[in-house]
Amino acid sequence: MNSADRKVKVVVIGAGFGGLKAARALSHYPVQVTLIDRKNHHTFQPLLYQVATAGISPGEIAAPIRWIVRGRNNIEVLMEEVHGFDLAARTVHLSDRDIPYDYLIVATGASHAYFGHEEWEPFAPGLKTIEDALEIRRRVLLAFELAERAAALGDREFPLNFVVVGGGPTGVELAGTLAEIARHALAKEFHEIDPKTTRIILLEGGPRVLAAYPEDLSKSAEEQLRGLGVEVRTSAMVTAIDAATVHIGETSIPSAVTLWAAGVAASPLGKKLGVPLDRAGRVLVNPDLSLPGHPEVFAIGDLAALKDEGGKWLPGVAPVAMQEGEATAHNIGREVNGKSRKNFHYFDKGSLATIGRAAGIAQFGKIHISGFIAWLAWLFVHIFFLIGFRNRILVLIQWAWSYLTYERGARLITGDQSLPSWQSKHPESEKEETLVSQ
Repeated sequence: MNSADRKVKVVVIGAGFGGLKAARALSHYPVQVTLIDRKNHHTFQPLLYQVATAGISPGEIAAPIRWIVRGRNNIEVLMEEVHGFDLAARTVHLSDRDIPYDYLIVATGASHAYFGHEEWEPFAPGLKTIEDALEIRRRVLLAFELAERAAALGDREFPLNFVVVGGGPTGVELAGTLAEIARHALAKEFHEIDPKTTRIILLEGGPRVLAAYPEDLSKSAEEQLRGLGVEVRTSAMVTAIDAATVHIGETSIPSAVTLWAAGVAASPLGKKLGVPLDRAGRVLVNPDLSLPGHPEVFAIGDLAALKDEGGKWLPGVAPVAMQEGEATAHNIGREVNGKSRKNFHYFDKGSLATIGRAAGIAQFGKIHISGFIAWLAWLFVHIFFLIGFRNRILVLIQWAWSYLTYERGARLITGDQSLPSWQSKHPESEKEETLVSQ
């Protein structure tokens, strides 16, 4: 395969943490890399909730893929969508052509999972992309504006309730930050309504929030959330969601904005590989992250299902994806140079979760930290991993200013001005907007 007349072709699908790490590591080997992604930018997903809650602008957590891999002459970038594979012929199907490969790395991540209730999605958006974050920001800010408008007309029946479904890291981050916005950032900016009376309700189907963390940290997280003004309800399994209501069995909670953070499913591209999957659609990979029966094909990141040495499934977090991407690149490089592969071993450097202003939890082995120190550690770790020196400086300055003043600097309502909960209670407003648009 390592012939003198042709470079080995490696196709990497997905420019998330894993795919980007793999492509950059492969640039040091005598291979030709084709990096394919539907977007032209890489998004730093751990900070998406800050875009969704108007803390920072999208450009501060995203960077063009071509800029990230600039100067690496053996990497070609294609902004394309992959439609399927022919593993026997070793080709990737795009909309208008097929791309051949010697090695294939699939790192297409995960998307929202509504547990078979896709009809809930229009009423409860999730948070995976820049577009998701901007839609959530639009709905959150619009809810306050519509409540003010209604109150000015004497209608005070529009409840300012924000319901977050799912007590994992994303749900906790959203709930904590929404409480901060309502009680501080917007507290003195409205005349007819009092944003401080806004209810932030976090629903978790299991017995505790942040269930992946030890019980003491989970308990601390719940206490910190309550201290920020969040109503935490555990063992609260959502049974239905409509435009203005979240249902938990026979209990109904009015909701101005509902946000979904309860589940994820692996990219649907995993099914097109034709190999065994787990219940979440993840590819059951070999210890070296290759596909069973196809040693030249690898799945990494949120698309891969692999257990660690202790028998626990590796979590779908950025550090796992990055280490998998780098390990896969080095395995390909070893094989190209006539050496044998190595199995993947994840090195856990610790886990961090932010809850809100000066609130967080951290686990470094047997060391458990809560509160301001954990939040500060989370802040600097995530800023350190931001791509681009300019982005790090901008985010650090923005965060420092926000911490000192409670300001949220990206409070823009863009796009249409409709809100599902408002339309359900005021159907006549939808007719008016239709007439205006005509």
